[in-house]
Amino acid sequence: MVLLRALVLLLALVVSDVHCLPWFIKVSESQGPGTILQFFSFNCSSHIPTLELLHVQPPTTFFNPPSLTRWQGIYVGEVTLSSSAQLDALVVNHYELQLRFICGNHVMEGPLSVDVQQDPGHIRCAGRFASPGGEIIQVLETVSPGARLYTLLLPGLELQGAQMSITSAQDPPHFPGPFSINRQGWLQAPSQGLKGQAQKSFQLQVSVTFGQNRSCHGMLMVKVLPAPSSQVSFLEQAQNITILENLVPGSKVAQVQARGFDVRYEIVSPVPCPLFSIGRADGVVRTAAPLELTPATKGAAVTRLQVKAFERLRPWASVELDLTVKVRSVNRWPPRCLPELLVTQIPETMPVGTMLNTFTCTDPDSPGSTLDYQLRFHSPPGPASLCLRERVLEVNATLDCDTPGACFQHAASILVLDDGQPLMTTEVPVLVMVTPVNEFSPACVSRTFRVREDAGPHTLLGSVVGSDMDYPHDSIEYHTSGGSATFAVDHLSGEVRLLGSLDYELQRLYRLTVLLTDHSQDQDATCHHSGSCTITIEVEDVNDHAPECEPPFQELTIHTSLGQSVEVTKVLCRVPQEPQRLAFSYSIVGGNSQSRFSLQGAILVHNDLMLAPPWPEQPHTYELLIRVADAGPSIPHLSTTATVIVHLVPWRASTVATSTHRATMPSMMTPLLVTDTEAFWQPEPWFVVMLTMTGALLLLALGWLLNRLLQGIQGAERSIEGFMEAPRMEMPQAPSSIMSLQHFDGRAQDSRTGRDYLFNTRTGARHWL
Repeated sequence: MVLLRALVLLLALVVSDVHCLPWFIKVSESQGPGTILQFFSFNCSSHIPTLELLHVQPPTTFFNPPSLTRWQGIYVGEVTLSSSAQLDALVVNHYELQLRFICGNHVMEGPLSVDVQQDPGHIRCAGRFASPGGEIIQVLETVSPGARLYTLLLPGLELQGAQMSITSAQDPPHFPGPFSINRQGWLQAPSQGLKGQAQKSFQLQVSVTFGQNRSCHGMLMVKVLPAPSSQVSFLEQAQNITILENLVPGSKVAQVQARGFDVRYEIVSPVPCPLFSIGRADGVVRTAAPLELTPATKGAAVTRLQVKAFERLRPWASVELDLTVKVRSVNRWPPRCLPELLVTQIPETMPVGTMLNTFTCTDPDSPGSTLDYQLRFHSPPGPASLCLRERVLEVNATLDCDTPGACFQHAASILVLDDGQPLMTTEVPVLVMVTPVNEFSPACVSRTFRVREDAGPHTLLGSVVGSDMDYPHDSIEYHTSGGSATFAVDHLSGEVRLLGSLDYELQRLYRLTVLLTDHSQDQDATCHHSGSCTITIEVEDVNDHAPECEPPFQELTIHTSLGQSVEVTKVLCRVPQEPQRLAFSYSIVGGNSQSRFSLQGAILVHNDLMLAPPWPEQPHTYELLIRVADAGPSIPHLSTTATVIVHLVPWRASTVATSTHRATMPSMMTPLLVTDTEAFWQPEPWFVVMLTMTGALLLLALGWLLNRLLQGIQGAERSIEGFMEAPRMEMPQAPSSIMSLQHFDGRAQDSRTGRDYLFNTRTGARHWL
């Protein structure tokens, strides 16, 4: 077997052309499963090749996937018939197999055409006759007895002298009589006829014998139908059908149905009918050609069909039906617009009604048809600024850019709709960029600022608040007119600050002109507008001069009588730098013992009304200190002190009248103004905390050292006491070594031994007695 296979391969290599495409082979219909149809040889040295069967036309399972075998360095492929292969030249006489060979990156495809040849010696039963269900034959119960019902045709049998016979049983009561079949394949009804056998089916097994003991078998199924009625009629008298023009040929349009026996249908008008056809048996009307409506085929929009229904066995029993088919155009393409995008740039001062853009749209499906246009807004979402009139985009309202987010860019779209089915739309984007225009001048409100005359440099007096109706509203710069050296205005914030010093006595009022200039509010960066306003600055008076008294020192002698008040003097004070300041307050701040003096405004009065006996008899001198302070609204309140020395001479009986001797300082004397400044120190809170903690730690350390010192003294005492308790030897001492008794300043007794001893409290020395 292996040797035979090798010979076959060798023969394939000899007779096969490697590079000849396509291949054509012929095979007999008598070939069975496993038959080798074709060999192929391929050279592929550096890769492992593959051979594939891509598809078969017409589709069938009669062919196995190709195999690929390596033999003596060459790959040999073969195509064989599968186990289900039953070739029949009368059914299909040509197959086309598409093969693909792959070797690395090299791919080669080609068809293999297989022609099935008829074999005269290979005749068999085929078709529905040989199928399990058999060939179905429908006959009326009114058929004549012995009438020919069917003719069995098997190709090739007419040359073989085939014998046909019914082998199945036909016994009554199941059969009215036997069916018969002759050599020509004519099946004949029973001699008794089929009357009364309606709705019955008769199964007949037929054997066909031909040649030398060769035969095949099949089945015929006879169904008996009832006798047809005498009238044919449609279920519906007229129909109007609307279809779309995009139906492909063969699509179902409608189905007509008629009453009757074994009814058939046909189109009788128009004849010929190029666009529609009808199923002869089922009455289904289908499209026979494309229905696309064009200006040249407008007549196809409405087609009136006249359909005839009739009985197959009695064609004269018929009826006709009118069927109107309306073809509606299909909307395939959306409208097309030019330009496809509308972009424009306009200033915000563009007047209402100005035309911005125009565009043109057409419907490819229906040129000249009416289109609908809708303007849709995206940002900002409102139809306030733009409008669409007759395909013209116009300004609908004032394009104000002076509020945040109200301008600069308008995004919208124009929706174009056609009137076809289905509805098709096209969207044209619209972008309108609005540029700002500097329309208005900045302005500010005149204001009045007040500042103390003692304010230091860089003191903030206030702010100039400018406003501009153009957006952005705060794009303003500030400047001063004339270049004031006393005040300055911040260019960006408008803050007014003090640069120099002020003096209420020299100038009380300033007027400052502030210039405002806008910027960044126009497409043109050089376009500016300006405005101005006047700022009034009032200097507030600050009390910076103490009052001066004339004279600052007075010495007076007065004689008083019992029970009388005497006006001593009047204190005269003023502020030379500020003559208008006249309000002062007076108070006695020193030297007014026993409250003998009081002030009535600037007048010093001696009061002797409340004195009780004994009355003073000797002269007495009082040195009064009178504090004079300004009492006006200006702050701070400054003061000075005037000194009045009063020599008081008490009342005597010999005194006739009270007199006052006034002694004042010469006018040429210069008063001495003494200023006493009390200095005090107020530490920071953290310093106080640190000082407290440090003191606490120092006290702890001192306590610890003291404790250690006491412990050391107590230890020394215990050591001495122990030493004294030890036995002692009384050694005679020389008189010269005995300490003088005058060095001991105390005497005591030892509590343990009971002995007396002298001691020196300074040195701690002891002398035992």
